[in-house]
Amino acid sequence: MSSPQPSPARFVGAEAPTTLLPHPLLTPILAVIWLLLNNSIAPGHILLGMLLGWLIPLFTLRFWPERIVMRHPRALVRFLAVVTTDIVLANLVVARRILGNPANLRPAFIEVPLALENDLAISILANTICLTPGTVSARLSQDRRTLLVHALHAPDPDAVRTEIKARYEAPLQKVFESC
Repeated sequence: MSSPQPSPARFVGAEAPTTLLPHPLLTPILAVIWLLLNNSIAPGHILLGMLLGWLIPLFTLRFWPERIVMRHPRALVRFLAVVTTDIVLANLVVARRILGNPANLRPAFIEVPLALENDLAISILANTICLTPGTVSARLSQDRRTLLVHALHAPDPDAVRTEIKARYEAPLQKVFESC
């Protein structure tokens, strides 16, 4: 007598797990985060990190709305490099503007129309904007087509909008939505 398979309805918005490793990229990322948090590469921490990296995605599978598919992983690596560079450079620029003459700042709220449709990609874009000093994602419209962004210094709102779309949205669209 074989054991019954889990009902697909139990996994809201996702397929029933077909593997013991539902999110292969998340597993090593969680293990590395565990090692960084513990500041140790002792064998016990490595083993526990790998165990947590395997169990957390397995037990949280039913909470994921859809299976994540990355169509261009290299584009994601390039995106992460761009974001990391932008964060470092933006820290320096914001510090210079704040310590220099804050009266010259021209803050603005900018509506950025979104071409992204994937919820994860929209979330990553909004978080990337928040991580970059000098900009904050303020609101996503009800129809998920417009992101309101506050910029600390935006003498040309169109340039800020164009930069967000070119540097952040376009790569995310290539990674998560391209055919």
